[in-house]
Formats: sequence, structure tokens, C-alpha cells
Amino acid sequence: MRNDVRARREQQGLSQAALGEALGVSRQTINSIEQGRYDPSLPLAFALAAHFATTIEEIFHVD
Repeated sequence: MRNDVRARREQQGLSQAALGEALGVSRQTINSIEQGRYDPSLPLAFALAAHFATTIEEIFHVD
């Protein structure tokens, strides 16, 4: 599954650590999501969407 987490994070000028802290997860989790190695849980996907003021569908794209 592709995602736009890195692009959205960089648009906000956030580091992986800062985004992880804001969402209550580790920097490594954010890195794994951005690299496509980890699909987030539904609550984390909702938290990401809320943080970026968008929908899950706008962030995550099924190939």
C-alpha cells in the first residue's frame, strides 16, 4: 500500500520523531509506515488523517 505520510510530514516541517511523538508512536513506526513496510492499525490511520486534517483515503492508496 502506498502512502503520502512522508510528503505530508515534510510539508508541515516535522521530523519523524516529532510526528511520532504527536501520535504517541515511535520514530521507527513512522519510518516503517513511510517506507511501506508497516500498515498502521485503524486507530493509528485515523490519528494520522486527523493530524493532517484529511481522510484516510487521501493518505493511503491501495496499489
